[in-house]
Amino acid sequence: MTVRTDQTDAEPGPEAAGVSTPPDLACRLRQQAILSEFGLEALRGTDVDHLLQRASELCAEGMGAEYCKALEYRPGADTLLVRAGVGWGPDVIGKARIGADLASPAGFALKTGRPVISNHLAGETRFRTPQLMVDHGIRRAINVLIENRNGAFGVLEVDDTRAGMFAETDIALMQVFANLLGGAIERQHTESLLRTALARQDLLAREMSHRVKNSLAIVASLLALQARAAEDPAVQTALADARSRVEAIAGVHDQLWRQGDKAAEDGEGVPGELDLAPFLEKLVANLAGGAPDRRLSCTARPQRISADRAIPIGLLVNELVTNALKYAYPPDSHPAGGTIRVRAEPSGETLVVEVSDDGIGLPPGFEIGRTSKSLGMRVVGSLTRQLGGSLTLPARERGACFRLEVPLTG
Repeated sequence: MTVRTDQTDAEPGPEAAGVSTPPDLACRLRQQAILSEFGLEALRGTDVDHLLQRASELCAEGMGAEYCKALEYRPGADTLLVRAGVGWGPDVIGKARIGADLASPAGFALKTGRPVISNHLAGETRFRTPQLMVDHGIRRAINVLIENRNGAFGVLEVDDTRAGMFAETDIALMQVFANLLGGAIERQHTESLLRTALARQDLLAREMSHRVKNSLAIVASLLALQARAAEDPAVQTALADARSRVEAIAGVHDQLWRQGDKAAEDGEGVPGELDLAPFLEKLVANLAGGAPDRRLSCTARPQRISADRAIPIGLLVNELVTNALKYAYPPDSHPAGGTIRVRAEPSGETLVVEVSDDGIGLPPGFEIGRTSKSLGMRVVGSLTRQLGGSLTLPARERGACFRLEVPLTG
């Protein structure tokens, strides 16, 4: 045969030249297209029954056969269950079973791993013909093993009532179907195990959060008892502030537990994450309960965030609100019982949290972390650095505003 090396354009195919494709080649091309279609389904599929049914349908189409069935091995009874199929009635799919012993063609393929072709079942001497196939007038059959790293799943079988001959090339086609099925079933089994492991991890994390919340609640109660027993006002204030900080951390774990339960029911959410909005709303409501002469409001948009970031944000909001409760509206100021507002919303890749009031404002020349020596402001500065964020003081005609900007990632 002479090969031309001087031609840059591709030679026209036989169809373009008006030459018909040979029947055998057309059949192989159709089979390749069918395999490609099933290969995509096997990669994307998440339901084993659907994949078994599609494999049966496409395999029968590719083989030009009347019947096809996917058999699942049931080791307890040593039988093969017809899990899916084409050509069979509803009384067969999911109900009919055949023996998985070596005297059965499908059983032989299962136990030995070798494909079985029976082109003349009526005169077959190697195996017995299962009653299911006798009842349907099956004259010829071909079986291949479906397996993966977890072992043998079952058998893929093509049957026909018409005379004809299954060939070795048919085994190759069916084996590709079986291999794709085996890989897809193994993947789904692995994903199921991972989902179970993640669900257990989530359950343990939520249980741990519940216990931590309860333990912190006990600590907060002890601090409250100590504050009531203390005679020095400065000690009482310090213990009350400590209690408030402990309750802020407990609030994160409370939301992790509560939101985790809801996420588990809805099948959503990520372990160790919470929605910042209900957490801040609950935090502000708790602070408002301790200051009945003040009006506190919270406006927060839903935003899921990790507990590692929610805790310092909660502590920071707690410090800023507590500071406003103490100093924004002194008794002789007007209005004496003004509003303290908390706002939180995402802005691009940044979370913006603001605490503002309409009170007397900050002292002249006030700078965060420099001019203030209070423990609360030092805590605020430390938490801002921990979050990798920035805390600024936007100018206001009246009152004070603290604006925290935190990257949502990192």
